[in-house]
Amino acid sequence: MNLPLRTLGQTDIKISPLILGTWQAGKRWWVGIEDEESIQALRTGFAEGMTTVDTAEVYGDGHSERIVRAALGAVRDQAIYATKVFSNHLRYEQVIQACERSLENLGTDYLDLYQIHWPAGSFNSELVPIEETMAALNTLKQQGKIRAIGVSNFSLEQLQEASRYGRIDSIQPPYSLFWRRVEEELMPYCLREQISILAYSPLAQGLLTGRFAPGHQFEPGDNRADNRLFQGENFERAHRALAQLRPLADQYQTSLGNLALAWLISQPNTSAIVGVRHPHQALENAQAARLTLSAADLACIDTIGHTVTDHLDPQYAGMWNWA
Repeated sequence: MNLPLRTLGQTDIKISPLILGTWQAGKRWWVGIEDEESIQALRTGFAEGMTTVDTAEVYGDGHSERIVRAALGAVRDQAIYATKVFSNHLRYEQVIQACERSLENLGTDYLDLYQIHWPAGSFNSELVPIEETMAALNTLKQQGKIRAIGVSNFSLEQLQEASRYGRIDSIQPPYSLFWRRVEEELMPYCLREQISILAYSPLAQGLLTGRFAPGHQFEPGDNRADNRLFQGENFERAHRALAQLRPLADQYQTSLGNLALAWLISQPNTSAIVGVRHPHQALENAQAARLTLSAADLACIDTIGHTVTDHLDPQYAGMWNWA
């Protein structure tokens, strides 16, 4: 089943408005993940028109990439593969080697989109000059091993600096109705420069689905326990906002999650990376791309979202309380 495709940046690459996210398929920092279920979820999402998949070398040390290969290897020529190099591999030779590992893990001879996962220095990694990292990415592009370059978790200043050394066609920030920092500075710049926004955590790690009751406690090892949106007054405000969103979801005969996704992919230049653990989630999420929200309802949803985001502490750029 086809979804309307969008152009990635200034390339001729066509991506789906909903992108299959595979952090959870790597298993690390998640609980209860089964490989076969991940494979079936990815295949179901692809069949439903989510032809673009996003992964990373750091998701289970390549395990997520290998799951993508197992799930979609037979339809590689119809799929768009995006993966990422982590912040501890940003020296020139490290980028080249990391790309080769990802190509092997994914069972392909080219990547459609190769992204810097986190800026140099993140998680106490080495402060590698962006010029060096971009030189490696440009070499890979010239060799035909990657078709486009993207960044993830970059500030506006970091994006502008990277753009001095090569064409950046996408940025991957956390972005949802309940987390909207990207709208402040990054989005206007990306619109001017034709840089696609690939929003991760578009459902605020499931919070926007409404399935987490007040006081919910996550199992040990679940990264969502450190998500600021699940804590204290933020969590309480989110629940009040969800109560306001429910009548709109009912009006469109859809779920809270799909309402939030439909709002997000209606934002300028924005596609959403949706993590799927189970086939039924992929089936459900695909319906969001077929929802057409009225201008009045988009504005109403926007206003409700601000009742959460306007109270978030501006000193925290990140969504997680990670040390």
